[in-house]
Amino acid sequence: MLKARAWKGQVSLADVDPGDRLGVKRKKIAPARDKYGRELLDLQERLYAEKKQAILIVLQGLDTSGKDGTVRHVMAAMNPQGVHVRPFMAPSATELRHHFLWRFKKELPKPGHITIFNRSYYEDVLIARVKKLAALEVIESRYEQINRFEAGLVRSNVIPLKICLHISNEEQRQRLLARLNTPEKRWKFSPSDIKERGHWDEYQEAFNMLLTRCSTPVAPWYIVPADDKPFRDWAVSRLLLETLRAMNPRVPMPKLNVASLIRQLPPVD
Repeated sequence: MLKARAWKGQVSLADVDPGDRLGVKRKKIAPARDKYGRELLDLQERLYAEKKQAILIVLQGLDTSGKDGTVRHVMAAMNPQGVHVRPFMAPSATELRHHFLWRFKKELPKPGHITIFNRSYYEDVLIARVKKLAALEVIESRYEQINRFEAGLVRSNVIPLKICLHISNEEQRQRLLARLNTPEKRWKFSPSDIKERGHWDEYQEAFNMLLTRCSTPVAPWYIVPADDKPFRDWAVSRLLLETLRAMNPRVPMPKLNVASLIRQLPPVD
């Protein structure tokens, strides 16, 4: 996984190999993922018990980059009681009458929780830019609004973990073909997927823009090469693990008269 240190210069996905495994050997991925899973569960339970901090995972990526698969993997390692997944589609007529961040603010994680946004407010500078759904000056203003919003999250002890799943043009083509050639997966395919591929270059430019403009010291973007699914899942788990380690949640220690309480719980005859 590569941190997009955009505040030091222009970010370009063309400089990142989507098939790179960053030196991680395939045979070591599964054992490491299992090990991380145990620690992730422990840290997540501590976060839930502490109820002072929260994590907002923002997943962005082109179609077939693995957002749903990543969500399943992250959820599998943790207690679902404290993890919430919120997918976002095109805004409704009601949502369009509000500020573009309005519908996302309603879904932010509560203290102790982890919320995963499968697509997010970044669609409003991605699709909106490619499809020209808003005036350019409106889209331009949104980058700074997003930065202020995320800085406010950090001040409120909500840590944004922003992950861009980076897939190659050819790998996307192969995954779309696999959906067409597998009857039980055809429900995932839409003819619009082919039309969207025609905007590949425009989407790359839009991603480069948001990675450059919205990767900040308090809320950086991480670019995860996503052609290799096991590596993708390993990398996202590692990022979440490192985030939780840095947060260092502490289990509260209530003042209890333990001896007295034990006496009130005699053994069952």
